[in-house]
Amino acid sequence: MKLDDNISDIKCPAIACNQSLEPLSCRPKIAPRLFDKWCDVLCESAVVKNDRVYCPNQECSELIVNECGERNLKRCVCPNCKKRFCFWCKVPWHAGYRCEESRETMDENDVAFGFLLERNRWMRCPMCRHCVELDNGCTIVRCRK
Repeated sequence: MKLDDNISDIKCPAIACNQSLEPLSCRPKIAPRLFDKWCDVLCESAVVKNDRVYCPNQECSELIVNECGERNLKRCVCPNCKKRFCFWCKVPWHAGYRCEESRETMDENDVAFGFLLERNRWMRCPMCRHCVELDNGCTIVRCRK
């Protein structure tokens, strides 16, 4: 039951004992599948200190850990399936869209436009969210609205 709740620190069932059980000492007494599950939960709890996410690609779902502790980590590539995703909002990469906007349903055109926006280094106006291309001149851009 504890393992189903992803609890790795399992206490001795004796009433007067508060010691934690050692997985290796319990191995001969429990089913191999249960032991493997315990090992998985132990490994996962070891990486709790770091930011982590599962790859949003349903065919992959690989555990990815931000081992470097980068604070503003956003665009990532899954080391297993090589697909891009947003580490911050845990969805496939949403080029050209803020994380709040990516939660809305996007169709193929939205995704294609996002990649075009990113490739051409277009920016969005922080006020109206329209795309702006700086061709030359002053870097100050004013909203038309």
